[in-house]
Amino acid sequence: MPNLRVAVDVGGTFTDICIMDEDTGLIRIEKTSSTKDPIDGIMGGVGKAGIDLSSVALFSHGTTVATNALITRRLPRTAMVSTEGFRDVIEIRRANKEDLWDVYKDVVPPYVPRRDRLTVPERVDSAGQVVEALDEAKAREVARILARRGVEAIAVCFMNSYLNGTNERRMREILIEAMPDVPVSISSQVLPEIFEHERFSTTVANAALSPVVVSYTSRLGERLATEGYTRDLLLLHTGGGVMTPGSVKDYAARLAGSGIAAGAIASRHIASLCGFPNSIGLDMGGTSTDVSLAYEGQSRVTKDWFIEFGYPIRFSSIEVLTIGAGGGSLAWTDEAGSLRNGPQSAGAFPGPACYGNGNEQATNTDANVTLGRLGTSLAGGKVQLDAGLARAAVERSVGEPFSLSATAAAEAIVKVANANMSDAVRLISISRGYDPRDFALVAFGGAGALHGVDVARELAIPAVIVPPNPGVTSALGCLLVDMQHDFSENCMVEAADADPAAVEAQFARIEREALDRLTHEGVAEADIVLQRSIDMMYRGQWRSLAVSVPSSITAIAPLVADFHREHQREYNFRRDDAPVSFFRVNLKAIGVVPKAELAAHEPTGAIPEPVSRREVWFEGEGRDTPVYARADLPCGFRFAGPAIVEQVDSTVVVPPGAAAEVDRYLNIIIRVKG
Repeated sequence: MPNLRVAVDVGGTFTDICIMDEDTGLIRIEKTSSTKDPIDGIMGGVGKAGIDLSSVALFSHGTTVATNALITRRLPRTAMVSTEGFRDVIEIRRANKEDLWDVYKDVVPPYVPRRDRLTVPERVDSAGQVVEALDEAKAREVARILARRGVEAIAVCFMNSYLNGTNERRMREILIEAMPDVPVSISSQVLPEIFEHERFSTTVANAALSPVVVSYTSRLGERLATEGYTRDLLLLHTGGGVMTPGSVKDYAARLAGSGIAAGAIASRHIASLCGFPNSIGLDMGGTSTDVSLAYEGQSRVTKDWFIEFGYPIRFSSIEVLTIGAGGGSLAWTDEAGSLRNGPQSAGAFPGPACYGNGNEQATNTDANVTLGRLGTSLAGGKVQLDAGLARAAVERSVGEPFSLSATAAAEAIVKVANANMSDAVRLISISRGYDPRDFALVAFGGAGALHGVDVARELAIPAVIVPPNPGVTSALGCLLVDMQHDFSENCMVEAADADPAAVEAQFARIEREALDRLTHEGVAEADIVLQRSIDMMYRGQWRSLAVSVPSSITAIAPLVADFHREHQREYNFRRDDAPVSFFRVNLKAIGVVPKAELAAHEPTGAIPEPVSRREVWFEGEGRDTPVYARADLPCGFRFAGPAIVEQVDSTVVVPPGAAAEVDRYLNIIIRVKG
């Protein structure tokens, strides 16, 4: 029987592969350079890892294909068909700007140019009644024009179709008759919600991405099948679950942001194994840092996200904040003479000054090398860093302008980077009503464990968890997810007027659709979990708050009481005397995928010897510090800072005053003091 589970996370520089043996729970990893065609990098990594695909029970993949297509605008020619008078909704947007005070910076143009946004006569009123049926003669003329233009994808976005999609469905039929090979997305299916800009924008992104991701997943599936893989390819989506290639055609935009969700899932799972239901993920790579939060074992989910400002994608997504703080982030001085760090980056090439590729400006990596926190031999000796170049860059970029020694300048660079990351953690925790002191920090990515304890001390977070393989933790996340689909429908009614039976009937209808979809994807009924929530708000508000509701609704008052409590936690105030409105009902449909357990280890009592010692600087003082090899650290081993732990994909810094222990899953748990 196939007994391997393989997860692949494709990044801009490396393709990470995580292989788990179901029988033993043991994990091994492989890293290979990413390629122009990601599939070549994936298959090359599979071959390098010696994986027999006929022995693979599950192949899960987090991809940046959709994200990159939107960022680079390398999209197929896409058209939009809308109700007469509403072709410019996606260009008018919300008439807001990312930087309110920058009058010269314009929002990027929409994904569909105006000449390819055509209209047809039709009308549905605010109650969902068809006031004017679709003008089929005009609709056929629109189909003829689009066929002649050779468009490759079409979005159909009619006003008020979220209440009644009859006209949209008929428009899709006419378009398919004229262009049977062109994918057509309709807003009443993609996102049946009020707020036309968000609905139109999501549908347009979905249509534009459909040919891109369908082609990619089809080619990858064929390559895997050729090599012996016989199961469904599972694709990680932004909501924190996986979907099959069969669902990609209709919900392609769910793959936008696929890659960053994997790290959030993995950090939540690892924290749970360590006994921390509340956790904050700090994923620091070469260019950026991704910050996520899980509370009581559940990741924070948002619908307010986008790849490019002004064009929201309103599918449910794990909330991840990304800032420009990575190993390659540049240290620089602003016009006021203050030291800054990022978001400018040296990138993979030329990279930090210590890489010796011509960059002379100091980066976070150069600062850590100068402080001795980062060794000069990385990736098992495959990467050699030049400490002299690092020190010279730090002195030139920061030391000389601020009259600081090389080590003082390096500490200043690191402190500014830590401050930036701490601010991001505050945004996702304190500003959301969570106290960081109630959480553990999971530090991963290539550079997360270098800075994790410093960030935790800044925020009084009591513990830092470093996974066994920090650099490929995102790939591990792809192994820990279930099949998942998110459904929503408007339910605009005052809570005082809401009929429990009517709300229950609405949920029951959505649940039937969810069961049909998961059953079609091969999920057994016993493995299906349905989670309900209702978006509520105080009367007069337009931003809503999702509140979990029971599987059977018999009364409205308990739901309102839960809303008041959740509003108090999120915003620190409640208005028990204010009327509450229902806005939307939501359903998360989960098809549980069997998961192999990570291998657990028993304490051996062994005390490993350091592989070396070196001078490492902490708070202006150079201290003789032991350096351990991560592979030598057994379960149960305890040690105090200062200490450095090196491994192929990361370096762990345990500063003075902190104490560390290796748990049964070989995570390093660092207890932070001070």
